[in-house]
Amino acid sequence: MRQMKWNEPIEIGFVQGNTFTVSGPSDALNCLANLWPELRGPHYVAARSICRAAIDGRKSAEEARAVFISATREARLKAH
Repeated sequence: MRQMKWNEPIEIGFVQGNTFTVSGPSDALNCLANLWPELRGPHYVAARSICRAAIDGRKSAEEARAVFISATREARLKAH
C-alpha cells in the first residue's frame, strides 16, 4: 500500500468531542472504516472507492481529499 500525503491535512471533529487528523488516503480509509458515524451515504461510498484508487495510483491524492471532504459534510462532521 502506497503512503501518500495530502497537501493539507484535515482535522475531523466527531460528536463525542474526539478529533482525528487525516493526512492522506490511508488515514481517510482508516477513519471511514473505524471512526465513521452511522450516517453513510453515496459520498461515503465514493470516498472509500477513490481513496483506494489513490493508494493504487489510479487517482490523485487530492482527488481523494476532495471526495473525503464531501463525505464529512454528508455525515455532518466538522472538518477543517
